[in-house]
Amino acid sequence: MDDTAGATEQGIGTTAVELLGGLIQIDTVNPPGNEEPAQELIADLLSGAGFGCELLAAEAGRPNLVARLRGAAAGPTLCLIGHVDTVTADPADWSFDPWAGDVAGGEVRGRGAQDMKGQVAAEVAAAAALGRSGWRPERGELLVVTLADEETGGELGARWLCKTHPEKLEPDYVVNEGGGIVFEAGGARFYPLCVAEKGILRFKLRTRGRAGHASVPALGDNALLKLAPLISRLGAQPPLEPTPEGIAFLEAMTGGELDGAGARELEEALARLREREPALATYLAEPMLRVTMTPTRVSASPKANIIPAHAEVLVDCRVPPELGEEHVRERITRLLADGDVPEYEVDFTERDVGNRSPAAGPLADAIAAWVERTDPGARVVPIAMPAFSDSNSFRRAFPDAAVYGFCPQRGMTLAEADPLVHGADERIKAADVEYAATFFRELAMELLR
Repeated sequence: MDDTAGATEQGIGTTAVELLGGLIQIDTVNPPGNEEPAQELIADLLSGAGFGCELLAAEAGRPNLVARLRGAAAGPTLCLIGHVDTVTADPADWSFDPWAGDVAGGEVRGRGAQDMKGQVAAEVAAAAALGRSGWRPERGELLVVTLADEETGGELGARWLCKTHPEKLEPDYVVNEGGGIVFEAGGARFYPLCVAEKGILRFKLRTRGRAGHASVPALGDNALLKLAPLISRLGAQPPLEPTPEGIAFLEAMTGGELDGAGARELEEALARLREREPALATYLAEPMLRVTMTPTRVSASPKANIIPAHAEVLVDCRVPPELGEEHVRERITRLLADGDVPEYEVDFTERDVGNRSPAAGPLADAIAAWVERTDPGARVVPIAMPAFSDSNSFRRAFPDAAVYGFCPQRGMTLAEADPLVHGADERIKAADVEYAATFFRELAMELLR
């Protein structure tokens, strides 16, 4: 890679760490969000580096930032995205101030360090370093898009921006959260590249009975008792699905050939992985390969002394990419099929179908080459994220774009970092923030030349 226009500015890592600290100190817990001060901080930094910045808001005080650095000629658009809102934090559960934003023991501490102000700081610091150095894309454009409202679904953020202002984006390559934290397996090091994510198809499972006074159970027909065995059966979970990301992951971890494998062959491969790497099998491989159904909330009688005539459970259902309601209904029917099962109703409350990008192409090649160059011998492996992110909105709005989740971390492993996301004592290695900033700078230089 050519090191052009002095874009190897030495202060990039320091800028990224300092910016992360400043972003953490701005409370953007959502709700209510209040992302504007964070967005203005980022906009000031990028506008001072030559970016054209626009703050676009669906609601006052909650803007999205689109920052643009134009190239000398037509070409691809690389879009670095991230959200600046966070989930809440109870100081009573933390050993330090959740909004400290300080550096202690080589770690930047506070809510959002992992999810995902750390990545935002690395992206912005990289872009600002490029802009200040005088570098401009030889072809195309570099966009930095920082979003509001991701933690409550993105209605004011990615969903709104992609729907109402797609002409301000039109990316060819998008890099977001969801991958890049190193893990080890079989003596090798792997960096997951998130090329897809599961959909959310939550549903309510309902049963009906007859109300009566709770002091005389025989007077009614208890709908909650009918619901209980159905909830229990949901724990069995549906059979494995032959998703491309899950198959590629199992092949990389086991060394086997699984092209064309069915549910039984996948179960056998998963069992082999579980013997050697139980955490990887449970937390990475299995969620990629299954429709998951997790009961989370039950409601029944309105009063303590009334036998419930109606009962329902809310099921958080996560579905492999591109599979929808019809597929989930079939899986529900198979799970609950039995002659003595009470009658039930299924009512879908959310229908966000998951999506994917091709796992091969210029963006994937550039990421893999960078990993090999900076961590020799390490490999990139494609994954599908079991959760849901703003990548879904970008894939839906721009189906020809390659939309990936990747922010490299190697000082803190996946097993160490993942429990901190939405958890207490959230923190990130300062060296990893610097490492990521270098990645984003070099990625832009590679793809926009």
